[in-house]
Amino acid sequence: MKLDMVHDIQRTYRKVLNSMSRPGEIENIKNESQKVDIDTEFFNSTLVLMFMLLDAEVSFKIISNKEDEMTKFINQLTYAKSKELHEADFIFLLNDAKKEDIESTFKKAKVGDLINPNKSATIIVESEKITNEKDLTLKGPGIKEVNYVEVKLKGNWIEERNEKNIEYPLGIDVIFTDINSNIMCLPRTTQIFK
Repeated sequence: MKLDMVHDIQRTYRKVLNSMSRPGEIENIKNESQKVDIDTEFFNSTLVLMFMLLDAEVSFKIISNKEDEMTKFINQLTYAKSKELHEADFIFLLNDAKKEDIESTFKKAKVGDLINPNKSATIIVESEKITNEKDLTLKGPGIKEVNYVEVKLKGNWIEERNEKNIEYPLGIDVIFTDINSNIMCLPRTTQIFK
């Protein structure tokens, strides 16, 4: 069956929204991502998120070893414009990104301004694995006491993210996805502790 650009994308949107409002809650979009019938170099779940987030009104940046060919491919699929890292609305950190690229992405992503904090970047990260193991402790709005997650990702992204989100309402939001089509969101209001 082919990905339904209305119903499957709406289901994905609801799951992302649920995960964003309940940080650390892992949702699964396997039913939607299995319907992707396009061969890509990245996770099918990432492509579904691209279809959900990108259109001609927004900009994006791909962080990957094959950045140029991926950027052209995504531009043709979504009509979204590619921009430099510090200007992009959505930044896609693909699984083949280097450790230093991951840290640099969190460091350089835009945080908006006090008048328009919504003009910040959302970073979509392909991770090896997302689980509810007790590796990271999450606190903040949408979490009753604490939530625990484990995100298999290279680099020192936690410190860079925490530094970026220090002056709320400025900051960045993050959506993680893995090979099993799990998604987990960390809005800028969520605090992370090791």
